[in-house]
Amino acid sequence: MSDSPVMLCFMIGLGLYLGKLWLDDCRDHQAGRANRQPMPGATPASRRACVIAVAGGLLIVGGETAGELALGLSEEQSKVTVLFGVYTLVAAVIEEVIFRGYLVIEDRGPRAQWLGAVAASVIFAAAHPFLWTSGDDGFAFTFTAKGWFSTGAVFISSLWFYAARFAPWNPTRSLLPCIAAHAAKNLAVIAIKAAQGFVVGLW
Repeated sequence: MSDSPVMLCFMIGLGLYLGKLWLDDCRDHQAGRANRQPMPGATPASRRACVIAVAGGLLIVGGETAGELALGLSEEQSKVTVLFGVYTLVAAVIEEVIFRGYLVIEDRGPRAQWLGAVAASVIFAAAHPFLWTSGDDGFAFTFTAKGWFSTGAVFISSLWFYAARFAPWNPTRSLLPCIAAHAAKNLAVIAIKAAQGFVVGLW
């Protein structure tokens, strides 16, 4: 998908539309308007909750970058375009609504909730194409050191996003801190890629 400008533009549009639906439900909640089936986590969040979530996401990026440099993996990064970078910011909305919104276990206690978060995080990490490729040559596994390292970083990120959703400092269980942290993390990754020469072309 990263090679297809048409698909990237479609996904950006989808993400923006999904974000609008979520924001509409959040505004309805704030205004006290009833909505029988609001989107998950469509509640307001404090600035403090968003700042904590974003800070955690940026710390993960810092640790990931330092680890890649220490292990000599930084030169194995994939090249991306500016359009793909824009997509990753919007993808934060799509992925948070799906994973930290719908793929959660509630009302069964904290143990079940976190077991569900770990299981969903495994799926979330495996869905990112670091340990596999799919293209004209078909599907193939790519079990490289860089692949395992990046997959582990995505797994840790996912757990942090779940923590941002259910932490005591987010009493409304809003998705807003999760979306903010995810978008900030992706923006930081793109900025680091650009600084290292791995952002090539507009699309």
